[in-house]
Amino acid sequence: MPTRIYLVRHGATELTAEDRFAGSTDVPLSEQGRTQVRALAARLRCDSLDAVFASPMGRTMETARIIAESHGLEPTPEPGLREIDYGHWEGLTREQVAADFADEYSAWQEDPLTSAPKGGESGIDVLARALPVMRRIVHDHHDRSVLVVAHKGTNRLLVSSLLGFDARGYRDRLDQSPAGLTILDFASEVRARLRLFNDISHYEGLPARELEQRLSHWWSDPCH
Repeated sequence: MPTRIYLVRHGATELTAEDRFAGSTDVPLSEQGRTQVRALAARLRCDSLDAVFASPMGRTMETARIIAESHGLEPTPEPGLREIDYGHWEGLTREQVAADFADEYSAWQEDPLTSAPKGGESGIDVLARALPVMRRIVHDHHDRSVLVVAHKGTNRLLVSSLLGFDARGYRDRLDQSPAGLTILDFASEVRARLRLFNDISHYEGLPARELEQRLSHWWSDPCH
């Protein structure tokens, strides 16, 4: 039996709805976010879970507790799973960052793996702390099923690395919706197979127009 990881992004927050950078900012789930997570908890109620790990942020721990409750489990906080620290962009909208820090934002858009906002983290920084945590979880839970709750950027970077994708394109080529479910099966700590990606069939999806507005400029830039 492979080791199965249920990789989940936390539910929506008020800053999610406002499209603000909130990596190291500790914000709670919104009521919409709790509804999304309860729907996922109902979906996973009959699945077997042996352990639960989560980023220590409030939104991820609450997400993990809601899902873990029916399994009689308590989430273990893992600091390495926290979201990208966006430095002096924290709390600002995407439009504000693009206007006020145009050069820095442009460099980050082109290569978010190695670029970082002032005072913040690059994708490489995140992988350096998150990937060892994931490998340890897989190693310590051989042939079992584990829920891991983290964040949009962190999850996309982990999936890119684990599946051998070019992680420089993680923002443009991968998405993680609030309370989205991704399932990975592991034959070993470094051999992963993607079974399900960013599924939100347990709750109503975003309207197409809103989804389009959340995609990066790469999708609308005719030069790419």
